[in-house]
Amino acid sequence: MFYWLFYEILFPHYSPFRVFGYVTFRTLAASLAAFLLGVVLMPWFIGKMRELSFGQPIREDGPESHHKKAGTPSMGGLLIVFCTLVPTLLFTHLTNPYVWVAMFALAGYAAIGFADDYLKVRRSRNLGLTGRQKMAMQVLMMFALGFWLLELHRRGLYSTAMNVPFFKNFRPDLLIDSLLQNPWTYPLGFVIFFLFLLLVIVGSSNAVNLTDGLDGLAAGLMVIAGGAMTVLCYVSGHAQFARYLELARLPGAGELTIFCASLTGAVLAFLWYNAHPAEIFMGDAGSLALGGSLGVVAVLIKQELLLLFVGGVYVIEALSVMIQVASFKLRGKRVFLMAPLHHHFEKMGWDETKVVVRFWIAGLVWALFALTSLKLR
Repeated sequence: MFYWLFYEILFPHYSPFRVFGYVTFRTLAASLAAFLLGVVLMPWFIGKMRELSFGQPIREDGPESHHKKAGTPSMGGLLIVFCTLVPTLLFTHLTNPYVWVAMFALAGYAAIGFADDYLKVRRSRNLGLTGRQKMAMQVLMMFALGFWLLELHRRGLYSTAMNVPFFKNFRPDLLIDSLLQNPWTYPLGFVIFFLFLLLVIVGSSNAVNLTDGLDGLAAGLMVIAGGAMTVLCYVSGHAQFARYLELARLPGAGELTIFCASLTGAVLAFLWYNAHPAEIFMGDAGSLALGGSLGVVAVLIKQELLLLFVGGVYVIEALSVMIQVASFKLRGKRVFLMAPLHHHFEKMGWDETKVVVRFWIAGLVWALFALTSLKLR
């Protein structure tokens, strides 16, 4: 809205408003606005959650040290979403379809998470939606996003070819291009495209959800991943940087920089209150929304494979759960003392804060490696 008001309407009459035409200025402004909005509103939100008795039930088989956290206000993710959407709507060029896809993903997965959180509070136990219900809703959301992307592809606004880390000239097309002419007649590319979206978007959403088990862990990692995605969006949308790094030029990706910066600022404000000992938890409303939107942004800027490194700790946490479940079902034995992986280290005797900080360091190393790989091609 500010872009339209200050740049397109007022700039011709007052030259200092030229700054609203720069993505860098609007990115910084949106990030700061999201952070300040979160810092100011979070105390009120925490009080309101306490007033409504929206406390977080604790996993019964979790570490004993976590039982004292029972009743801590939850659903902080709702405010993260609000503090992301408001600056995004204010500072982005709202005719950009990429921004609307990202905001739709954030709000949609937040709604799924809210349903799960609300049922947990209502039942006063750590059980909301069943696993099948939650997965079905996430998959339906993924299909809605997928059809939207196909429509953008049909209009020439989105490419189904993706960048591959370390290979500058290898850009496989998930739809094999010709298949899109009639996906119902040639279903192979259609199926491959949606299976890939399932892995990236739903996988990312659940990976962040599984990581959200310690005070500040998922939020701190999201600040790192969100910052990395902000950089990736900027270089993907910048003609000179994209040419220098030999990336596919995505003119609309520049506006996604503002969305990612708003997300990062909002999560940073949340982390101020979520740091140990947490005054509020993000709940599934936050973790599913953050993970889902992270995956969607990666799909939009064609960095789906690089997301494995940007969110490296999230990936490892998800893999630890899959390995634990598979091992127990096939061999009747556990690989880890407890899954996800952060609980394994707690069982080994690591203090919660030590686990969180060391995982943050690992996340930062993975994110820096992801950014470095842009030139290692």
